Amino acid sequence: MKKITLLLVAALCLTAVPALFAQDHVEVGVFADYVRLHHADDANFWGVGGRVGFNVTPHVQLEADMAYDFERQFTNTFNNGGTTTFTQSNGLRLLHGSFGPKIHTNLGPVRAFVFAKGGFLNFGVSGQNVGNGFTTQVGNFITGDTNGVFYPGGGLEFFAGPIGLRVEAGDLMYFDRGANHNLSLTFGPTFRF
Repeated sequence: MKKITLLLVAALCLTAVPALFAQDHVEVGVFADYVRLHHADDANFWGVGGRVGFNVTPHVQLEADMAYDFERQFTNTFNNGGTTTFTQSNGLRLLHGSFGPKIHTNLGPVRAFVFAKGGFLNFGVSGQNVGNGFTTQVGNFITGDTNGVFYPGGGLEFFAGPIGLRVEAGDLMYFDRGANHNLSLTFGPTFRF
């Protein structure tokens, strides 16, 4: 399943590249990322990410984004009746990315949008620092715990000339023994040229 997903994403990217670079409007942005992971007792993950979008028509963009959510420690409590012990696990980290169409209004400085993207969510566990943990997780992407993702959502963009602010919310659904629904929020600057 993982190889098929990766091949489909690669095929979409290769067929779309010539049309994308013929356009005259590009958006690039960075963002703060929040994911509430339902199957980890609604654990809150925070991270950073980036995105790039290319206009296909005045109301449709093809957009790709990727985010890295920093390590989250989990405390395990063991009680044998007389003694309680607390232990911390190695940190769980998330690496996720998606690609797909974004449909938006094109009316003035405030734009509403919706999107439906496909992609991946990779779970990594390590006790390494941020830089080494990220490098290890990217290196283990193919052989690690990577799941397919469907990411529908929407939001608002506020522009003052070429500089904007974007807020979005969506359902980061990953597929592992069925669909797993997780709240995802992003917030950050966007640059249009």
